[in-house]
Amino acid sequence: MFPVAVIRGCASSLCAGAVRLVGSSPPPLVQRAMQLPPAIPWQNARPMTTLHQMHKAGKPKRPPTKLGPTFGHPQLKGVVLKTMIRKPKKPNSANRKCARVRLSNGKEVICFIPGEGHNLQEHNIVLVEGGRTQDLPGVKLKVVRGKYDCAHVQKK
Repeated sequence: MFPVAVIRGCASSLCAGAVRLVGSSPPPLVQRAMQLPPAIPWQNARPMTTLHQMHKAGKPKRPPTKLGPTFGHPQLKGVVLKTMIRKPKKPNSANRKCARVRLSNGKEVICFIPGEGHNLQEHNIVLVEGGRTQDLPGVKLKVVRGKYDCAHVQKK
């Protein structure tokens, strides 16, 4: 089956009669027998930190919370720079009315104008709140209707 060579000149009793396969890898059973026993789980882990190391490192810091689209505020005031119509993502087809707004913190964002019809023009003051429009990529804010220069939705 496999060419075998007997190891000679071994003084220890452990390797007396040991055989070595010549020319090819040993069969799977012999390979499994030659494997080391499984390692104990805590042997490979890092050593536990000492009190001195913990004192030097200081208190563990939590990562800062994400601020969201309104930068940590519930609403922001802004000035309309331009009104525009945007096309939604694939299955939907109705055009969405949006406005480019400069917020009170100096950032320029695109906001969705909800409801049917609006009276927004350039230089109007609007209140903006968080609220993603699912089928408009990149639009994460909504204009609040009925506040400042943005009129309520008209009843039919």
